[in-house]
Amino acid sequence: MRLLRSARNDMFLFYWCCLDSIIAQLAVQQKHSCEACARFLLSIRISIAIDGEWMMRSGLQGVGIVLFGAMSFAAIAHEATSPIMPVVDGYTGWETKKRTLSEANELPIWQLPNVDRAVESYFSPDSKQLIFYAKSKASEAYHINIASIDGRSVREINDVGNDACSFFFPDNKRVVFTSTMDNMDMPRGNWSKVGDYPQGAELYTANVDGSNVKRLTNNRQYDAEVSVSPDGEWVLFTRETNGMLDLWRVRPDGSDEIQVTHTPDMQEGGAFYMPDSETIIFRAWSKAKEHDRNRGMDIYTVKHDGSELTRITNDGQVNWAPYPAPDGRHFAFAKMLPPYNFEIYMMDIVSGKQTRLTTSAAFDGFPSISPDGQLLSFSSSRSADKGSRKLTIFLMDISSLGVAAIEVAAPQVALQAF
Repeated sequence: MRLLRSARNDMFLFYWCCLDSIIAQLAVQQKHSCEACARFLLSIRISIAIDGEWMMRSGLQGVGIVLFGAMSFAAIAHEATSPIMPVVDGYTGWETKKRTLSEANELPIWQLPNVDRAVESYFSPDSKQLIFYAKSKASEAYHINIASIDGRSVREINDVGNDACSFFFPDNKRVVFTSTMDNMDMPRGNWSKVGDYPQGAELYTANVDGSNVKRLTNNRQYDAEVSVSPDGEWVLFTRETNGMLDLWRVRPDGSDEIQVTHTPDMQEGGAFYMPDSETIIFRAWSKAKEHDRNRGMDIYTVKHDGSELTRITNDGQVNWAPYPAPDGRHFAFAKMLPPYNFEIYMMDIVSGKQTRLTTSAAFDGFPSISPDGQLLSFSSSRSADKGSRKLTIFLMDISSLGVAAIEVAAPQVALQAF
């Protein structure tokens, strides 16, 4: 009996040491899920410490099962939070695991697999796909691509001209995008340089497979920065006329062009409809200071009839690329921190509170939020070689931020007996 008790005591110490080892390994990971797992295992350890006889009463077999489960839980947490380099599926050739590239104090972030150089990604209505413009290794031009959010499916839907901004229609069957495909005779211009925007940029719609391409605008001016209202009634875009940038809207068939803003002292762009399909959020800068590298930039809202122009940010900094959250109260945007560090923030329109979401020294910008409020997509150079400005697509898990659309219960109607 004494030998049996001694053996059990030795096994007790063995289990104790195993738990301590697991907890220590999780602490090194410094990830949210690992911290939660460590707290869970620590509670087991504390329970054993509080009642050392529990193991004897329960039997070594029961404790062994608990330890096995704890080790499995730890392994899962390690797999979920450790940096994973992409691996290639031998059949498809697609990278099938996430490459996690989160910085300290960031929510989980991973790179969209199988996409090289790419910018400005926006979610499909079902939150399962992204549309963006990308440059392949074999091409000098950017073209519109659609990819599943896991990167398994990536397809190019246009290969003519030079493309830029794009967006899904709410029916999930059609898209709208900007391209120079019909104006290749005009100067190429620079999508990112004020005063040199491509004047051959026009708007087009197409099916999601790239078929049935239809041209919406025909004016050999800069028509770009395009999006669609949630109800699908309007296509919203920026037009440059004689050096002035204003917001316009047009029907999906190209009819009823309407100028939204008329501001000779401001340059507007990067506009998106809020969930109400009436309010527009956008960025603007002073026309007089547009060639000043340190010019400020602010975010505004306006009704799509041009009324109720409201300034949302006013801190003297560069605030741009706003994108509304499904709840209609928050929006993601990019802010330039001194000297030239672009980071992504979330802002509450009602309270004015700003929450920083990225902390990388690399460029982080062009955020968009999935319709289900669970993911944020953005363009970043955080995976590029040192000194490179190469941008690609990243995803962030923002499910903990609570910006999903608020479900409104249908009113209960009392039925009267007749």
